[in-house]
Amino acid sequence: MSEFLDFLRHKFAYVAVGEFKPGKFEEAKQLYEKAISTYDHGFQGAYLLQIPNTDKGIAIIFWESEQDMGENQSEAYQEILKQMSPLFAATPVTDFYEVVSEMLPKE
Repeated sequence: MSEFLDFLRHKFAYVAVGEFKPGKFEEAKQLYEKAISTYDHGFQGAYLLQIPNTDKGIAIIFWESEQDMGENQSEAYQEILKQMSPLFAATPVTDFYEVVSEMLPKE
């Protein structure tokens, strides 16, 4: 029965849409990857998307729960965010979503 209940559970996605100062995307990408490497419990994967030839992007981080996301906000993570903050052209727009449908390729 627990396998069935696990099947019904949805994962969650933290999404940030932002733009970096000109030429700062690569530096921000390296800090993003460093921040992601600090995650542990409940982390389900992450993507960083970039509009080609721009400094605009979208970060998507998947979690088992919103609580897991909060528990991974370590001191090391916070320090990396401080380093990344001055790279933004404007404050990114962020939100937290429940993944209600997931389609994976057939194996």
